[in-house]
Amino acid sequence: MTKKQPLLIIAAGGTGGHMFPAQALAEQMLRGGWRVKLSTDARGARYTGGFPHSVEIEQVSSATFARGGITSKLAVPFRIAGGILRAAMRMLRDKPDVVVGFGGYPTIPAMGAAWLLRKPRMIHEQNGVLGRVNRIFSKRVDVVACGTWPTTLPEGVEGIHTGNPVRGAVHERAGAAYITPGAYPMSLLVIGGSQGAKILSDMVPKAIAMLPPALLEHLRIAHQARDEDGERVAAFYAQNGIPAEVEPFFHDVPARMSEAQLIISRSGASSVADISVIGRPSILIPYAAAAGDHQSANARGLAEAGGAIVIPESQLTPEVLAEQILAVMDTEEGARLMSQMALSVAKPEATEELVKLTVELAQRGK
Repeated sequence: MTKKQPLLIIAAGGTGGHMFPAQALAEQMLRGGWRVKLSTDARGARYTGGFPHSVEIEQVSSATFARGGITSKLAVPFRIAGGILRAAMRMLRDKPDVVVGFGGYPTIPAMGAAWLLRKPRMIHEQNGVLGRVNRIFSKRVDVVACGTWPTTLPEGVEGIHTGNPVRGAVHERAGAAYITPGAYPMSLLVIGGSQGAKILSDMVPKAIAMLPPALLEHLRIAHQARDEDGERVAAFYAQNGIPAEVEPFFHDVPARMSEAQLIISRSGASSVADISVIGRPSILIPYAAAAGDHQSANARGLAEAGGAIVIPESQLTPEVLAEQILAVMDTEEGARLMSQMALSVAKPEATEELVKLTVELAQRGK
């Protein structure tokens, strides 16, 4: 008689910040002989292309109080309750050994059902401040795993610092040799995240155009810009004779990071984890509208170690940014030191830590 494969249900919301760590855990659990099911919404489904094909994807409809009119908001509790009951029925059929949530409204049905059925359950918070959904479940789960440390937690809740899992493509480039800036072709990578990319599209090209010609002649730009900004960003670089690749999404970000002399980025938890694991100097611009200013909390450890320069949005101008780009790109030894300091705060073993907690939870449940 063949032994039944243990089942992990992963619940993750519709942003890369939630989906990339979920993908990392899924990859590792599959290698360990587990079945993995992913519960997400239509937005999250856009990020499932990188997931292994053997992950079973279950699309749920998510409900949030943040959008829609009064009628829509009044219907939210009923939609949530319905989603939890449907998820509970599926769990009674599938009998998962453990349920792990990564945050976002689409995680509510699975995490709510796991709590209702008293299934072993854990949440992983990527940011230095708990997201709304993870805050709700923080007192209703067996384990709260934290990607950024320290993480602000509700009173009475204890967290375990696992670090933020990174995808296999990032792991393959962990600590990749860094080529310091010099008089040869160099790469500058700009990544903003969908919500926060506009200000980078407004400021970064102007800042780069201000750099000395001696530096510009060696520089190649890879700039991730939203669809509505891409055309004007590409036109600006072309008008100023700056070689640039402008795309709404780069599918090979880990490779581009490993080749870059400098990264300009928002400080989303996944971006910070990727930058530190690969070990690259960065200029981080926290997204000012992020809930609880969690992007500033995410950037703190990397900045305090000396691996990143942080520019608050309120202080961001092309002139300030150009000055900081030059400070990194014009100092070979300083850039090398930033690369080393970024590596010093990395937790490349984060996925293994999370796997260990997941397996232990499942065993305790038995």
